[in-house]
Amino acid sequence: MTNKDLILSLIQKSNSALSHQDLVQGIEKKINRVTIYRILDRLIGDGEVHKVIDIDGVSRYAACHQCEDYDHVHDHVHFSCTKCSAVTCLDNIQPSFKMPTNYKVEDVNFTISGVCPKCL
Repeated sequence: MTNKDLILSLIQKSNSALSHQDLVQGIEKKINRVTIYRILDRLIGDGEVHKVIDIDGVSRYAACHQCEDYDHVHDHVHFSCTKCSAVTCLDNIQPSFKMPTNYKVEDVNFTISGVCPKCL
């Protein structure tokens, strides 16, 4: 199994978005941290993973579930649990907002914080 396959497998099996540190700890073999970042960038570029910034500013990575090759969209809500720090994608919620006409939106990152169902 390649390093890319190992990282993608960890992300796909996780119920929440994983940080770089989570990936380092979850991979049984030693992979250079820069290599992991390069693989993550490639997975994002390939449309297999998307990046989520949690409420603490930490980048986390989650598998793409509802993206098509022609429609790679991540304008859904992310939920960050204040107790267990898990960040999950809430694909069934589509946020809406209005921008002034002189702005062009290129990326959207909605993060809501609170307590997840597991921690309640």
